[in-house]
Amino acid sequence: MIDGLIAGKVFGDPEQRRGKGESLFVVAKVRAATHDGEILFVNVIAFDDAPRTALAALRDGDSVAVAGSLIPKVWTDKQGNTKPALDMVAQRVLASSEANPNA
Repeated sequence: MIDGLIAGKVFGDPEQRRGKGESLFVVAKVRAATHDGEILFVNVIAFDDAPRTALAALRDGDSVAVAGSLIPKVWTDKQGNTKPALDMVAQRVLASSEANPNA
């Protein structure tokens, strides 16, 4: 895995889910721009209390920065073009105090 920091806008509202053993986690998508203006979607999952709470407080379009472990991926769009994507296990979520009063 790669330690990384990504910044962008939340795409859709984050969702809280229950895993095996009734453990809680939150999933979200972050839309980030690359240096050349391409859009990269980062699939974020948070297991620990602080990042889970911070991520769950965000809404579609909120600005956010997330630090954690990155896993590079590739996906294929409807036209058959391959695109890069990232999966991230969030260890810290940073958002404006308006979006997240607990930040």
